[in-house]
Amino acid sequence: MKTISVSYENKEAYKIAIEADYSKLRELLVSELSLTGRKVCIVTDSNVGPLYADSVKEIFDTVCAKAFVFTMKAGEENKNLDTVRELYTFLIENHFDRKDMLAALGGGVVGDLTGFAAATYLRGISFIQLPTSLLSQTDSSIGGKTGVDFDAYKNMVGAFHMPKLVYINTSTLKSLDGRQFASGMAEVLKHGIIKDVRFYAWLIDSFNEINDRESCFLEEMIYKSCMIKKEVVEKDPTEQGERALLNFGHTLGHAIEKYKDFKLTHGECVALGCVCAAIISYRRQLISAEECYEIRDMFMPFNLPITVDDIDIDEIIRLTKSDKKADGDTIRFILLKKVGRAFIDRTVTEDEMRFALNEIYFNEKE
Repeated sequence: MKTISVSYENKEAYKIAIEADYSKLRELLVSELSLTGRKVCIVTDSNVGPLYADSVKEIFDTVCAKAFVFTMKAGEENKNLDTVRELYTFLIENHFDRKDMLAALGGGVVGDLTGFAAATYLRGISFIQLPTSLLSQTDSSIGGKTGVDFDAYKNMVGAFHMPKLVYINTSTLKSLDGRQFASGMAEVLKHGIIKDVRFYAWLIDSFNEINDRESCFLEEMIYKSCMIKKEVVEKDPTEQGERALLNFGHTLGHAIEKYKDFKLTHGECVALGCVCAAIISYRRQLISAEECYEIRDMFMPFNLPITVDDIDIDEIIRLTKSDKKADGDTIRFILLKKVGRAFIDRTVTEDEMRFALNEIYFNEKE
């Protein structure tokens, strides 16, 4: 088992544990948490629950007073306040108090919603993350960002609330469909692009083994990706500065995601956004043409798109202004000085966004 300690306010806040099964979960629950006499609600969804909820509940039943399972409908469209309300009702009816705990068993939707419910129920109770998708294992489960969508505006309602433990079972990736695995790879690739050129190169060299989901490669990839995110969030836990670098590709990516009514995965949209950010960086002569095209092309072996059809470019630009990363009348963009070195920029113009979107726009009629 590999472990990573994440600090918050100069103290260890929680551990990230990476293992190939759930065999060490009970040990960590005992050593890291005090659950004797406490209730735990395992929050999962209709896809993940049938696969893992029973075995995880059995483990919790050995260390807590009683474990419950709350199953929400799977899908981004259910990451909303209506589902949170259902979860609140379930907790109230089962007499959960401030010393009880939630456990998020699922992908990013489950993790974000569970964390938000934990942050707000009785003004805050503890929760842990048991991420089962690549996206959640390498990105959303780490750093304490929680939230739900509001009228299709992604993560518009949320809170910072740190988990007490993140336990990553890498074998859950074997049951993940190919499109969702690729979605997670967009965030992994992003970590290399913004912070670690050697990791970036390793990912490109290892794409066959990663796509084949070879265990040792997955464990190494997840560990390195989590280390990058840990280092960023420790320096800026509430996104006042450097943590915004993790939003590389997200400004236009989120706008495309909303415009497409979430029919593209989050990672597919992030990949498109990363290509746009690289194009803008190249147009400003910050990176070379070779670097720009390499960033674009590296997404393809991982089954991620680099072009998109059927879009209204002006509408996508308009949607960037309603994103939570908007800063007053300016749009906060993440650009590159070189691979492995990203920076925050607030001067990207609509013309630059339009140019980049035109570059990725695939129009069959032309």
